[in-house]
Amino acid sequence: MEVNIKYTICFIRKGHEILLLNRQKSPWMGTWNGVGGKIEAGESPMDCVIREVEEETGIHALDVKFKGVVSWIVDNKRIGGMYVFVADIDHYEFPTPRSTREGILDWKDFAWIVHEENVGIANLHYYLQRIFQEDMVYDHQFVYHNREVTGFNSVPYIQSTFETSISS
Repeated sequence: MEVNIKYTICFIRKGHEILLLNRQKSPWMGTWNGVGGKIEAGESPMDCVIREVEEETGIHALDVKFKGVVSWIVDNKRIGGMYVFVADIDHYEFPTPRSTREGILDWKDFAWIVHEENVGIANLHYYLQRIFQEDMVYDHQFVYHNREVTGFNSVPYIQSTFETSISS
């Protein structure tokens, strides 16, 4: 099933911490998530994620790695998704917390992010561990009903399934 993926997200890791954004705007207002945004016309997902990371954090020349997609199924229809990227910046100083126009950036311990009782995270506990620990690339599929997750599955990612190529 083809779907037009319009967004990117990046998880920036430094040691055992991930740089997250507590979003100031919808969607996911008030929750912690990675940084990223909407792909502009003619822009590749890779170009988008690099641009969005720089706009939202000020970090540039980041070496990002494609790790799959997150897609959303609502009423049995795949309605969209985002390309997922990761980056390691072990030798880069980035003091936080830091307030931006998008929200508050802060380093969060990986164990805190994926803790089963953490309700302030944007569904990251479903797939974050897998994207950092496995080399395989997945389509992490969320099924929603009435804005609640009613199903989740990770299947091997097949690029030809999607309309947009990853890199420029």
